[in-house]
Amino acid sequence: MEGIVLGGSNNFFDVEGEDGVIRLCSLKSKRLKTDDGYYNPLAPNDRVEFEVDSLDKLKGQIIEAKERKNKFVRYNVKKRLPQVMACNLDYLVIVTTPDEPPFRPRFIDRALAQAEYENIEPIIVCNKIDLPSSEDIDLENRLEIWEDLGYKVFRLSAKSGEGLAELAECLAEKTSAFVGQSGIGKSSLINALSEGVHLRTNELSSKYIRGTHTTTKGELMRIELKSSLLEDGKRGSASFIDTPGVRRFVLHNIASGDLAYYFREFRPLLGKCTYGLSCSHKCEAGCKIQEAVYAGVIAEERYESWCRISDEIESGSWED
Repeated sequence: MEGIVLGGSNNFFDVEGEDGVIRLCSLKSKRLKTDDGYYNPLAPNDRVEFEVDSLDKLKGQIIEAKERKNKFVRYNVKKRLPQVMACNLDYLVIVTTPDEPPFRPRFIDRALAQAEYENIEPIIVCNKIDLPSSEDIDLENRLEIWEDLGYKVFRLSAKSGEGLAELAECLAEKTSAFVGQSGIGKSSLINALSEGVHLRTNELSSKYIRGTHTTTKGELMRIELKSSLLEDGKRGSASFIDTPGVRRFVLHNIASGDLAYYFREFRPLLGKCTYGLSCSHKCEAGCKIQEAVYAGVIAEERYESWCRISDEIESGSWED
């Protein structure tokens, strides 16, 4: 029977079969075709083939993983291996806040680059928009930069409900993974969008102004969107993957020299510098990317972010 992985860990996964029954399935063999050096062999929304246990109809064994349309990956620093957070996605929903926890635009730029690499359409959601941002951060300027690049940006509050309707209309009938720092409000956001879903949430640490890991493993949920959020009160559903919060998002499989390909405003200029594809875009005369920055075509904030991320890749030292 074929089925969809809802979630799991330690080589045991909840799989929803074609018959609608959810079974706890183990791996029949220790390695699958997708298990090529990754921390986890399967991820939420993987398509698999499995056998039903002859003695227990609520258990089974996974015998094959189907080819993925795409996958969203981060490098797990603790395990020193890449980790697939979700797969077969329509959208990657990158959640941020003006503050509490602090706004970290480079976290978002890393996630955008990884989404570009994996050919997944990203959406940026600024939650807790009802909170004031820190005085030294020009939040709206950053959001407008991403909008000008063609990314969808939503400003909303899961607490007050402001802006939720626009996001619900966008995500209806799609499969989306929610990613962001711990305490950013991913679970609260899913609760606010959903009819009858109540994911556990935690308060921020008052000492460190950062969240705790309320969601400990990724899980695929099929939910009914609140009809009050949809046009004319119509009914609609969506598939959401709530991923564990991360403090450091480390890129996977993107070399420093290739990073510019995944900054979409850099891409049209690559190969046009005086030194062609050998240009580092940091100090050479005749660099078209630096010229675009000086001319205001590429935002200085994005160029600075690219420089910092490129240096992080080269050094192997990543900031929060």
